[in-house]
Amino acid sequence: MSVNKAILVGYVGNDPEVRYLESKTPVCNFRLATSEVYKNRNGERITSTEWHNIVLWRGLAEVAEKYVKKGTQIYIEGRIRTRSWDDKDGNKRYTTEIVGDNMQLLGKRTDESDDRSETSKSAEPEQPEPDNLSPDINETDDLPF
Repeated sequence: MSVNKAILVGYVGNDPEVRYLESKTPVCNFRLATSEVYKNRNGERITSTEWHNIVLWRGLAEVAEKYVKKGTQIYIEGRIRTRSWDDKDGNKRYTTEIVGDNMQLLGKRTDESDDRSETSKSAEPEQPEPDNLSPDINETDDLPF
């Protein structure tokens, strides 16, 4: 048995780009920033940010087109996929992306008419704020495994 699952909570880095394939199937792409906060050996608070390429298909793509914008905090659950292609010079290129299966908008509503239940494609409860997800790590702590 194998498992390929990614769970991310972060902030959208650009307005989602939605395009429709010839079959009229919508596909949405955007970048998601996740941050880890820790203290270094000198006690300084360090923030490390990772950028993830997100791909959403069909209904999730349409929800993202309607409700997601740059700066939106979201929960994404999906699988990791790496693709390769040859560029115009014949060089092999690779990209790694998260193909979303579930998405939930987090944070505060910006529009009172926004129906949050319509934007949620997951039964997951609302996730805590990012500061609660990244506790300070003391390098002298024992690892839990």
